[in-house]
Amino acid sequence: MSELTHGTSRPEGEAALSQHLSEMLRWHFEPATGSPFWLSRVGDLDFDPLTDVKEPADLRRFPDVSDELRTVPVEELFPKGAASSAFDVFESGGTVGAPKRIVDSTARTRNVDWVSEVLAQHGFPASGHWLHVGPTGPHVVGRTVRHLAQSRGGVCFTLDFDPRWVKRLIGSGRTELAAEYREYLLDQMELIARTQEVRVLFITPPVLEAVCARGALHERLAATVEGILWAGTSMSPESLRQVEEFFFPRAKVAAIYGNTIMGIAPQRPREEGDEHPCVFRPYFPQSVVEVLDPETGEEVEYGQRGQVLMHQMSHDMFLPNVLERDTAIRVRPATGDTVDGLADIAPLRAKDAPAVVEGVY
Repeated sequence: MSELTHGTSRPEGEAALSQHLSEMLRWHFEPATGSPFWLSRVGDLDFDPLTDVKEPADLRRFPDVSDELRTVPVEELFPKGAASSAFDVFESGGTVGAPKRIVDSTARTRNVDWVSEVLAQHGFPASGHWLHVGPTGPHVVGRTVRHLAQSRGGVCFTLDFDPRWVKRLIGSGRTELAAEYREYLLDQMELIARTQEVRVLFITPPVLEAVCARGALHERLAATVEGILWAGTSMSPESLRQVEEFFFPRAKVAAIYGNTIMGIAPQRPREEGDEHPCVFRPYFPQSVVEVLDPETGEEVEYGQRGQVLMHQMSHDMFLPNVLERDTAIRVRPATGDTVDGLADIAPLRAKDAPAVVEGVY
């Protein structure tokens, strides 16, 4: 059972996507291998997934079922063809409602292994201790960072980090308590940094900003850290420049964009002529991402902002036509690549968009 990776030219990329799409449809909609979740919904579709879905554009014919992931019994998500596999259950952050749940056996591991290759292109160290300043618990990012550290010859230290609690505090106006929680995270970081030589830091922008303002902690980390991987909330170009040039000048700095459903889209290495400091590349063809005009539903031109539409297609889960709450600028593929990039990720600012609370993640 193999997952395809990206091609190196546009025809090869299109061929890889067509082959992968066909394989995923057979896997998820054949009675012998599909999940109860999808097999029970086939009769409600006005098309046949096995004969009528021939190209990526046809994926928009599927309904967006992602809201059902908040309540569906997880055993209904397990593909019958993977009955002998061990599955984990992970939850989304619950930013705009009750958390959504996904199941995962091998798909994320493949995604993470590819991210490790991209980090090598950025010049991240191949060994040394990692400090994960982000969620663990039901969130997939905790396992992701631990796997990254171990695959790159390191050991991963973690904190007690609950972004849902901070979002609740901020959403109810208790900002002083949220600030106190952020200081609590820094206290935990200090306990590790005093005794361990941290070489790679996974961190969110609000906490990284707080680290830079706490003198002793910043001084200790700046002396040892050689790689910073940031994710979660956005970071302005000026803040990123200060991190790279002033606060952590000896560290390689890169970012990842993604979520529980989409997977991980790492920042690709910068190219001459890039207009944006961070351009993210999805894990194609497992994750196919489009950037659409919210009014027309058509793909925007390069350099334009639109709403992110995601199709997740792995042997573990099939989730097509998921309209994200994020917007992004569509960027041309990197030299020699086939996959569009995403830049300047930001929340959707539409009148009827759900309220987004960003705290420490």
